[in-house]
Amino acid sequence: MTHLDGAAVAPQERRRLGQLVASVAGAPVSIGCVLLIGILAAVFGGFGDGSRVPLGATARSFPEHWWVLLSSAFWARNPTSAVIGILLLLGVGVPVERRIGSRRFAVAAAAGHVVGVAAAMGFVAVAAGVMGDWVGQIGGNAFAGPSALVCAVLMASTASMTTLWRRRIRLGVFALLLLLALYNGGFADLVRLFAATVGALVGPVLSGRRPVTPHPVSSRHERRVLIALLVAVTAIGPVVAGLAPHAVGPLSVLRFLLTNLQPVDPETLQTLCAYPALARDCAAAGLQLRAGAGGTFMAVLPSFLLLLFADGLRRGRRFAWAGTLLIQAALSAMAVATIVAVLQPSAPDTAAAESMTAVDAPGHGHPFSLVLPLLLPLLLAVLLLTRRKLFTVRAPRGTYLRLAVFVVGLAAVLALTYVAAASAMAQDFNPQPGLAGILADIPDRFLPLGYMFDLTPAFVPMSPGAVAVYEGVGIVFWAVTGAALLRTFLRPAHNRHSLDEDRARAIIKTQNGGTLSWMTTWPGNRYWFTSDGHSFVAYRVIGGVALTLGPPVGPIEDQQKTFDEFSVHAAANGWSPCFYSVPQDLKDHATARGWAGVPVAQETILDLDQVTFKGKKFQDIRTAMNNAAKAGVQAQWTTYKAAPRGVQAQIQEISEEWVADKKIPEMGFTLGSLDELDDPEVRCLVAIDKDKRVHAVTSWLPVYSDGVVVGWTLDVIRRRSTAMRASAEFLIASAAVTLRDEGYAFISLSGAPLAPPPPSDGGTGPDPSPNAMDRFLEGLGSTLEPIYGFRSLLGFKSKFQPRYVPLYMVYPDPAALPTIGSAVTRAYLPEVGFEQGLSLARTLLQSVLSRVRRSLRSRP
Repeated sequence: MTHLDGAAVAPQERRRLGQLVASVAGAPVSIGCVLLIGILAAVFGGFGDGSRVPLGATARSFPEHWWVLLSSAFWARNPTSAVIGILLLLGVGVPVERRIGSRRFAVAAAAGHVVGVAAAMGFVAVAAGVMGDWVGQIGGNAFAGPSALVCAVLMASTASMTTLWRRRIRLGVFALLLLLALYNGGFADLVRLFAATVGALVGPVLSGRRPVTPHPVSSRHERRVLIALLVAVTAIGPVVAGLAPHAVGPLSVLRFLLTNLQPVDPETLQTLCAYPALARDCAAAGLQLRAGAGGTFMAVLPSFLLLLFADGLRRGRRFAWAGTLLIQAALSAMAVATIVAVLQPSAPDTAAAESMTAVDAPGHGHPFSLVLPLLLPLLLAVLLLTRRKLFTVRAPRGTYLRLAVFVVGLAAVLALTYVAAASAMAQDFNPQPGLAGILADIPDRFLPLGYMFDLTPAFVPMSPGAVAVYEGVGIVFWAVTGAALLRTFLRPAHNRHSLDEDRARAIIKTQNGGTLSWMTTWPGNRYWFTSDGHSFVAYRVIGGVALTLGPPVGPIEDQQKTFDEFSVHAAANGWSPCFYSVPQDLKDHATARGWAGVPVAQETILDLDQVTFKGKKFQDIRTAMNNAAKAGVQAQWTTYKAAPRGVQAQIQEISEEWVADKKIPEMGFTLGSLDELDDPEVRCLVAIDKDKRVHAVTSWLPVYSDGVVVGWTLDVIRRRSTAMRASAEFLIASAAVTLRDEGYAFISLSGAPLAPPPPSDGGTGPDPSPNAMDRFLEGLGSTLEPIYGFRSLLGFKSKFQPRYVPLYMVYPDPAALPTIGSAVTRAYLPEVGFEQGLSLARTLLQSVLSRVRRSLRSRP
């Protein structure tokens, strides 16, 4: 049996060894750099000061030691640096080289490192007159190792990545490098920052295209992720500076606001303890010197909380947004207070102010160094305020009330534990406290360790057991509180409904709402309910217009009555009512009451009992399904929440790539996104191959009638740019077949705004006597086609030979049309920025000019 087991394992070990050898063989440049680091260390007598030839780069190396521009990449100042450099080359360099090729890797590495070192030298020379103290401190620092070239090649490789990961890696790496340069402020930090910049610029060139300005458009989901990433990086920066013994960057003073790490050397401790009058300061300094892992955790508590809130921001949680904003506001206030204390002519009272005015705080004498620490938390607070609409996900009712009760109870239990333990070990504290002193000290046990130095502790622990009790209360409290807070972010987002939304969902599931009814549950809608509670209207008020999403939801026989009652309700509130995307019968009802109506979309319906995909008209559909079978691509049903993490990540990649190709932000109102896809009631159909690679994704919204799902409405439809051809056709056809077999009556492929179907395909065609508004919408549809592609989308859906159902917009007052048009635009595009607005206007102008030129050429 042992022999058989060994024989079975041997092939697996050989296979792993073969994969390792193949990986190494595919990255000769990275492995060559690793070998060169070892050879230089051996040839020149070891590391650092043992070298007989200057190989590390400093701000003053050039031009006397010009070779350091390249040699510094392969030199290590000590064994630890050598190990870190080798691990970077093996962990990052090898995969990147295998991805982009050895030639591109070598060019990006050489250019990034050489230019990065030279640019850092130039920056030091230029900045000497502006920030002389800081530059003077870093001027003699040396840089050695391959970290700069690794940063360069990593940034160069992002040019070949998907939009999602290109943005995340670039933002994360650049934010981290920039903050290290501003916090730690060493010459090596500058070299790495400049090298990464060079890599990002040469990457597109090596990939065969010009560098372009980063595209600002991203999805709502991705914007939340990027903001969370930025908050996390800004939380890490002060910790790095706080742990670094010689941080000299312009922002290094912020570590006293965010971490309160104040290292005390033994000599200072001995000096303090030499004077009886400073006995309390001596004890406090001794505690700081003795603070180990527990003290460090409490010192970095603000950063710990920001990291937790960053996870909540990634998930769109409103509570995380409020908590992060509160911390940033507090840091801004603390920065102002500290700066005011520094500028006071009298001696500062706080430890943070003492640290900022200390003679060994380089660069802090310049006014710029006093303003910059205030700006960072202030800018983050402004960013969060301006992006507050991204964070609308609320926890289930009562979540944070239960959390507050739990936290208060935990604090009470730990406080009682501390009182009992400290009283039992009173002799292990200096001075020995009484019960009153221990009770008065309780609040300090829940504050970060560094803050107690501003308050001067009444007593300090002297034995290991006393230290554990003294520090452990706060550690346990914040660790458990952090875990409980994180758990609230992990709770399913679909439980976040308001009372009105719960009522609306209940009506949808028990009554009749049509193919658009599930869209009424999306964020941004208000709800108005009839007096009997059986029907409702979903709407949003924009610019004085009460714009509805679809017709009223409820019993069919009450729909017209609900229409009239809501119109009265809107008028009573001073709003102009406008029903958007309503069917023909409701349009006729409105017309009979003197309202005007215009077609705004054509909904495409497939009656599943007639779906066979046979005949010449469906040749493209059958070809798509046959090609998928040959390529090993399958259609698999799931929900976004239940999908494996790898599938979720790929859906995010596909969605972000799709959004990035647009010139405007992701649209809303009747067009869903990842946020709306993340709903357990919404089904997803993905095209996935045998390698678990997702080619395309579609999402389907339930359509209820009398408490039963009778059909499904297509919402999200997105495909990878490198996906199998016709993967979207394959998914829709597969959905039609499987849903037919499951017994459903129809599927809706959704509407195509401003795109009337051709009469030959069964549509109503253009109005034989169009009015001015019809002509305007016809022209608008043609103008918007280059941006939105609604007419192309309708052409795509026509492959399935659907039944066309016109949808209308009805309104009581034609004079309100300009306001209504603005409201519809803002409903679909609530987040168009100034630059994106200019891009949109430029594209529209080009489209109009193109139409004019075509019209002129067509004239005789």
